[in-house]
Amino acid sequence: MIGNLVTRFPRWIIGVSIGLFAVLAALAAGAVDSLALNRYEAPGSESLAARELLAERFGTGSPNLAILVSAEEGVDSAAVVEFGRLLTERVADHPGVGDAWSYWNDSAPATLASEDGRHALLLAWLPGDADLVRTGTLPGIEADVLAETEPPPGVQVSLGGGDQIFRTVAGQARADFMTAELIVLPLVLLLLWAVYRRIAPALITLGIGLFSVVGTLAILRLVTSFTEVSTFAANIALVMGIGLGVDYGLFVTYRFREELAHRTPRDAARRAVATAGRTVLFSGLTVAASLAVLFVFPFPFLSSFAYAGIAVVLTALIGAVVILPPVLMLLGDRVTRRRPADASVNRWHRFTSAVTRRPVAAALAGLVALLALGAPAVGVNFGSPDDRVLPAGETVRDMYDVIRDEFRTEDADALYVVGTGWDATATADYAARLSRIDGVERVDSSHGSHVAGEPAGDAPGRFLAADTGRIVVVPTGERLADDPLGLVADVRAEPAPFAVSVGGYPAELADYRDGVVERLPLVAGLILLVTFLVLFLMTGSLVAPLKASILNMLSLTVMFGVLVWGFQDGGLAWLLGFTPTGSIEPSIPLLMFCIAYGLSMDYEVFLLARIKEDYDRTGDPVGSVPRGIARSAPLVTAAALILAVSFAVYATSRVSFLQQLGIGMALAVLVDATIIRAVMVPALMRLAGRANWWAPAPLRRLHARIGFSESEPAPLPDPEVREPVGSRAGV
Repeated sequence: MIGNLVTRFPRWIIGVSIGLFAVLAALAAGAVDSLALNRYEAPGSESLAARELLAERFGTGSPNLAILVSAEEGVDSAAVVEFGRLLTERVADHPGVGDAWSYWNDSAPATLASEDGRHALLLAWLPGDADLVRTGTLPGIEADVLAETEPPPGVQVSLGGGDQIFRTVAGQARADFMTAELIVLPLVLLLLWAVYRRIAPALITLGIGLFSVVGTLAILRLVTSFTEVSTFAANIALVMGIGLGVDYGLFVTYRFREELAHRTPRDAARRAVATAGRTVLFSGLTVAASLAVLFVFPFPFLSSFAYAGIAVVLTALIGAVVILPPVLMLLGDRVTRRRPADASVNRWHRFTSAVTRRPVAAALAGLVALLALGAPAVGVNFGSPDDRVLPAGETVRDMYDVIRDEFRTEDADALYVVGTGWDATATADYAARLSRIDGVERVDSSHGSHVAGEPAGDAPGRFLAADTGRIVVVPTGERLADDPLGLVADVRAEPAPFAVSVGGYPAELADYRDGVVERLPLVAGLILLVTFLVLFLMTGSLVAPLKASILNMLSLTVMFGVLVWGFQDGGLAWLLGFTPTGSIEPSIPLLMFCIAYGLSMDYEVFLLARIKEDYDRTGDPVGSVPRGIARSAPLVTAAALILAVSFAVYATSRVSFLQQLGIGMALAVLVDATIIRAVMVPALMRLAGRANWWAPAPLRRLHARIGFSESEPAPLPDPEVREPVGSRAGV
């Protein structure tokens, strides 16, 4: 139906598509600026309850702004003291600042200065969401306070804090987006020319990718009118838009070329839509469903990627199934290859036939390779991100390098124990016990400061408000660097004499991580279920989807193994220039899992579609495997290479998040297209034989009614009848 429609009025479809692209481009032009800046916070968590109590009862909160003052003559000199007090006063008076304190306040803790006395901190709490703080308050402080307050000679001032760190990360991600565009477009065009040996289909296929990118950005801009969408969604829009748009364009164009050999251009285009178009549709549904499970998480940061992924699939499908076929029809023979591709198909047939002749040896070799590459994944350690996602040389990163090296504690990352129904008489004992926790420098409360369980003088600040009290737990820099999440767990595990909530930046990161990790089994289960159903609808088999799911999981272990070895343990640090922290922030691997699983099934759908088409036509469970793979492997390989290049471009990023995404996804795609699709799939399908297509009778009847395939329904021939080409003798 769609094929008939788009080929009946090809010029009209093309004209409307050009107009639609112009409208989408106008919307997309302001998309990046409309995207939001998100924090790592878990709605309904204990840390957010503590944050609300601190703001409501004490008018303060965990500091999200830090200013480092560095003085050659020391921070206790008269000139620096005067400057520090003036700077503190101006920050405190600036609109949008809820609370501010510094080393130069009366009774300020000595830990706000470095051990060598050359650096000191000013801390402030800026209320409001990430967009308000990062696009309003912070730029205002830079322009109205820091730029207008002249430091004494020999004094340097650096702006930091959690919001400043991720404000810098977001800015760098935007810059990387532009750089990636400049790199990926000519690279993909070159690869498409190498595949087609024709410039016209190469340009058209790349145009489908660009349509997907522009369309996705336009959709994201519309989505921002009713919910937050992270600025990092733009990066996903680029890499997946180009990758999927080009992949789907390749699938349809290759099928058009095959059909054009014995059909008119119009009939070839219709046939391409009816066959490859259906496969593309179900492949797209698989990718979209894999990313849609991110809605399970109540975090805007992850939901943003779900919106982006679904928009990418929608626009790529429109481009490949609606816009591309009429263009191909009008181009006709100008799409065909200048030289025949039979040699490539024959090479793949010989290779796959060799695999199916020794299926056990091939499967074992592939399994050993996958397990060896994925082995480091067993040592994964999910942790929290910090300034080290940025490279050395960035101002805010250099500031925190100084804090880590020169300060005994990190007061900016203190934990806040807040509760109502406060029992003042029990506070001293509780605070003393908290101060004995390994990695706690001191504890401040209404009973003064405690160090290692002993009183240590008065503590600055207000700790009681009616029936609400607060305790400040200041960690050592070493414990915070090595095990911040363990510190949060230890503080929360200490029995309190009254109901408390533990907050502060480390606690917010811990709650976010826990919220992600605890939902991982649910996400994995949903993805497995959805992709299993899609493959059943295509094949009518229970064995093929089960085998594909197992192989996909093996493929993804390679990706996680490289993440652990390369980024957590620092094996790629020398090449990419990042700083390993010994842990991986869980959101990015989760996103990669959803994308990679969907893309793996994308190739599985296309590969099985060709094998099933051959099997339906011949009834040969053995010969259909090398023949089907030989027909699809050149295309799958080309599509995988282009998609891998699109992802790998982000290895040039200066943000380790994007480097992880680029390297991990590029490797996952390449491993899937080589070891999995070229070795493991044919070997296991050869071993399974006719069982590949087995299902109970009721499910076979169900598939007959609602299933789909690229082939026209036809009775199976006698199993002993073979076609002369690709027969068992050739396997």
